[in-house]
Amino acid sequence: MRQHIVSLKEMMAAIGRHSSVPPFWRRNPSIRVVDAPVFKSEAAANVNTPVKASTYCVCDGEKPLPGWNMLELDGLGADAYGAATILLYTHKGIIETSVSLRPGKTTKRILWVPRGVKKIAFSFLASEAALAHLAVEWVWLTPWFAQSRLARRLINNHASYKGMRTRDVVRYLHTESVAQARSWRSIALEEYNQTHAKQHVSEDYSRWVNTTEKEAVEDPQSIIAGLKSAPLFSIIMPVTLSDLEQGEAPFIATINSLKAQSYFFWEVFIVLSAEITDTQRKALERYIPTTSRINLIHSYHRTLAKLDHQGFIQTQGDGVMRISWGDQLAKEALCQLAKAWNDHPDAQLFYTDEDVLGADGKRCKPNFKPGWNPDLLLSTNYIGRIALYKRRLLWQLESEQTDLLSHLTSRAAVDYALALTFMMWKVTHGNEKSVCHLPAMLYHRSEDFPHPLHQQDAISLVSSVLKQQVASAKAVVHPGLLESSVRIEWPIPNPAPLVSLLVPTRNGVDILRPCVDAILERTAYTHFELLILDNQSDCPETMAYMDDVAKRDPRVRVLRWNHPFNYSAINNFGAAQSHGSIIGLVNNDVEPVNEHWLTEMVSQACRSEIGCVGAKLYYPNGMLQHGGVILGLGDVAGHAHRFFPRESDGYTGRLKLVQNLSAVTAACLLLRKNVFNNVGGLNEKKLSVAYNDVDLCLKVRQAGYRNLWSPFAELYHHESISRGADDTPTKRARWLSEVAYMRRTWGNHLDSDPAYNPNLTLVHEDFSLK
Repeated sequence: MRQHIVSLKEMMAAIGRHSSVPPFWRRNPSIRVVDAPVFKSEAAANVNTPVKASTYCVCDGEKPLPGWNMLELDGLGADAYGAATILLYTHKGIIETSVSLRPGKTTKRILWVPRGVKKIAFSFLASEAALAHLAVEWVWLTPWFAQSRLARRLINNHASYKGMRTRDVVRYLHTESVAQARSWRSIALEEYNQTHAKQHVSEDYSRWVNTTEKEAVEDPQSIIAGLKSAPLFSIIMPVTLSDLEQGEAPFIATINSLKAQSYFFWEVFIVLSAEITDTQRKALERYIPTTSRINLIHSYHRTLAKLDHQGFIQTQGDGVMRISWGDQLAKEALCQLAKAWNDHPDAQLFYTDEDVLGADGKRCKPNFKPGWNPDLLLSTNYIGRIALYKRRLLWQLESEQTDLLSHLTSRAAVDYALALTFMMWKVTHGNEKSVCHLPAMLYHRSEDFPHPLHQQDAISLVSSVLKQQVASAKAVVHPGLLESSVRIEWPIPNPAPLVSLLVPTRNGVDILRPCVDAILERTAYTHFELLILDNQSDCPETMAYMDDVAKRDPRVRVLRWNHPFNYSAINNFGAAQSHGSIIGLVNNDVEPVNEHWLTEMVSQACRSEIGCVGAKLYYPNGMLQHGGVILGLGDVAGHAHRFFPRESDGYTGRLKLVQNLSAVTAACLLLRKNVFNNVGGLNEKKLSVAYNDVDLCLKVRQAGYRNLWSPFAELYHHESISRGADDTPTKRARWLSEVAYMRRTWGNHLDSDPAYNPNLTLVHEDFSLK
């Protein structure tokens, strides 16, 4: 035993040089693939979704020592993107931890290993072949060394700890442990775990409701006391026979949520359908307090649209909104809306976030919405049920769109029709101040009365709206990828515009050839030129391929850029040499999934209001690489939904919906050449490698255009294979300078992405909660 006794100094020195770590605290178990069991993760427990591992492995051999350990995974194959789940089987149950994977790199993760671990297993979202050379290593850490590493991770990757010193982080966590009467370890691990990607994107919403939301609630009396004006809100509640058939309890819940409002100035008009009997009406009257604020109207109409309109003409309020049978307002809903009414006097439409009330009364399925997003609205009604319109504008909208609104028979269709009608008004009369989104959970839908938007209704409504605009009259509306969504096929001008696809490259014929050949062979839109921008290639095979492809296909030109690598300068050079009216920035490591990718992107880029158009990109193993760019992720920007499965709907279905985003990646980006030139192209002085695409998109947005991402343009992306990683001191210094430039130039924009929601994380790319 004596041979294993070493000093703390020797121990830490050994950990610093892994090749000399004493074997008794360094464990290298073997990995064995077994049949994958079906299990439930803690993260997925809230939605009761069974998760089946793609590849399930168990560890044979020595287990790690109890205490702090560094887990290292090495030798991952090319398709091992995404996340792995580590499962520690103990006598108290399974401890589950996720870790993000990157092929070709060592994955490291600090874990606390309790005593009595019986078995250790891994669940990988990767093929068995990708794990053939996987090496697993456990390195035991001293407590103070683990503290230091944890603190450094928080400083580098957690928004709450940016700029802090290591000892200050450790001290802060100790202070929190005392204040919360919890161990330092549990709090530190909780914070540390937030800096790692999660395999299952299902956050503990109930925990958020009981902590974050409660802490954010303002005192309603203070809000009311500070109001300059107290608007009267009119609430319309149509009631049909099908509502009454579900019993009176949902109605009572709705009425009670209105009576509980902390804001006093409101009125309600409950409009009963003609088929409701007097006996049923009298039964409802029992639950209505004797106050002039709640009015019961027995209508002679039966359709939802006409019931809604009859209630509307009775209103006296400054603002008008709807509520459905069984739905509830948060206690502070009207108070928060009154505050927003005062804070945003030019706004004509106010909407908030919403969730679902389950049968057990618990809140679930949160919908944290983005800000104003016209193309997302044209795909589906993301505005939802809680929409407060200023009454004078609503009179105008209803009078101008009587034919559109009068025949609608569902609540969801009425809501969508009003939102689309408002959008049309905003194009010609409104501005960016015309809409106010409150990122607060103020409306609770009843799970028993979902009132879904039927796809045929959505197609009919969007078609009607588009036909009223000259620019969109020829657009064709098709069923979307989701039940309540549509896809718009936008017309391409005749003659079709020439597209110039710019493909920078240096050597690497193994990735260039499949990229160029696939574009030439699998692109239905044929009116394009492909410019290979050669950046000092010296590989004979690459040179021969470029000469050959240029000779055999007249659409291909090879242009030489004989200067040090500068992504922005290379593409600016290519744009200047291009003949097309549309520029396509295309990486040399992408391949189309289907032949219609360019047709979709061109049809969007030809719209006068659209700037940059981005595509849906996959890793070679089919996992998502790019679902658009979210500002603020990782301090500057990150890819939305990265590592999600290919077939995933994404958060609230957004992976299957055309939508406006603040930025998209230049791995595959189209925009009109005049727009590119007007904003000065790519910034080759300050952003030679990183974030030049984000900067371009923000300049385009600042110029008044909407950037757009489409799930109908799909390509594979091998992600920076040709350029390599920023893993040298020089490259890291350059990257840090580019980060600093982006923060200086776009700081305020990076901190508040209108296509995102401030309640969602800026640590992960999975739309989980903060």
